[in-house]
Amino acid sequence: MEIEIRGILEKFPKRAADSHKGDYGHVLVMAGSSGYTGAPYLTGQAALLAGSGLVTLAAGKSVHPILAAKLTEVMVRPFFETRDGSLSLLAEKELLAFAEGCNCVAIGPGISQNRETQTLVRNLVTKLDKTMVLDADGLNALAGHLPILKNVKKPVVLTPHPGEMARLTGKETGDIQKNRKEIALQFAGEYNIVLILKGHETVVAGPGGELYINRTGNPGMATGGVGDVLTGIVASFIGQGMDPVSASALAVYFHGLAGDLALKEKGPLSLVATDLLNKLPEVLRTLA
Repeated sequence: MEIEIRGILEKFPKRAADSHKGDYGHVLVMAGSSGYTGAPYLTGQAALLAGSGLVTLAAGKSVHPILAAKLTEVMVRPFFETRDGSLSLLAEKELLAFAEGCNCVAIGPGISQNRETQTLVRNLVTKLDKTMVLDADGLNALAGHLPILKNVKKPVVLTPHPGEMARLTGKETGDIQKNRKEIALQFAGEYNIVLILKGHETVVAGPGGELYINRTGNPGMATGGVGDVLTGIVASFIGQGMDPVSASALAVYFHGLAGDLALKEKGPLSLVATDLLNKLPEVLRTLA
């Protein structure tokens, strides 16, 4: 069904007058590598703008100074890295320990396809006792290893575009596009996860047969980094206490709405991911 925003809005937690930052979730973003610092910036900043009380970005030691300079309110912590500047297997124990104090973990934006890092991602998926949102190379780490999704401790949200969904399922991208709703529902049910299949009229499918079709968004959003923004919003809403299906549907709706507002100012050719960040405060006022 089409996203009925009114019903989902009722599930978003209201802010009490005597609340503090600890009441609104701590999101941990595991992302970035050499040459790929924009993606983690967008995810971390989106999570903060979407209402998270705290956001920490975990990145390799060599890219830490770059991200720390780009981000002010998002905390950036350095961890052991590979030669590609991506998170190393040596960081696994420390990452698991740090994640214990967080409410949601986003994994993947700019994290690279370094083989060691991909192994780390798979290890974290099975060991983390937190709800996770997986995107980009976090999804690529699962290709050929989907059975591990059946061993997760907490709900997982996957956010593939059609090409990534094709890699996950072994199907052709064209077949994915022709059967978006059916494939999303089947996949979500089989692996007991929440699936956000991005694209025109993004599909959100839940493990219990829930299905939402999003009508916001526009072709100007077909540009690098827009998906990283969505990942941050989803993780933020989950960290603030929403169930993963509702958080995903609400995030997709507002993400597209921010894109629609940006389109009015920039047009379809010049719209970029940071335009969505700039419009998030305006579209999210209804959640206050």
